[in-house]
Amino acid sequence: MRKLLLVLFLLLLSLIVVQSHENWYATQTKDNWRQSLALGEEKSTQLHFYFHDIVSGKKPTAMKIAQTSTTNQSPTLFGILMMADDPLTQGPEPTSKIVGRAQGLYGSADQEKLGLILAMSFKFTEGIYNGSTLSIFGRNPALQLEREMPIVGGTGVFRYARGVALAKTNWFNTTSGDAIVEYNITVIHY
Repeated sequence: MRKLLLVLFLLLLSLIVVQSHENWYATQTKDNWRQSLALGEEKSTQLHFYFHDIVSGKKPTAMKIAQTSTTNQSPTLFGILMMADDPLTQGPEPTSKIVGRAQGLYGSADQEKLGLILAMSFKFTEGIYNGSTLSIFGRNPALQLEREMPIVGGTGVFRYARGVALAKTNWFNTTSGDAIVEYNITVIHY
């Protein structure tokens, strides 16, 4: 009799646990999912800044971290991988106010033309965007006048971000490899 009561008690307890779990799941999948995540109103933001990629000198902001044995023989530097912590500034001058950092990886992924793959996070340090990030992951055909790359996510003010980053080379030194790139970003976020 005790065993039967114990089995019934355990069966009842498992039904309660399963029932409470089903209710939790059901409340998360209703039409009010947006309110349950506290997303609020969808917004669109335009950003404009300059990216300074300095690979030369005593304090480079981007460094080679890997390459293949044949990278130097390739006209596109195919196989090179760079790590960056580049300043983002209000204007194109290196002395312009810093508004954030571009941190991540880029590498040459095209054997025929210069085509980079970017996996980067733009970390903002000024104003209402301080502490927020935008993530870019995509192809950057660096020799084209204007390039379009996807914004695939974000944090802080840019939570659940998606959008487009338009990049345009402002200045490039063919000897050193240093570059200043103008960015115009349109991002949709909550």
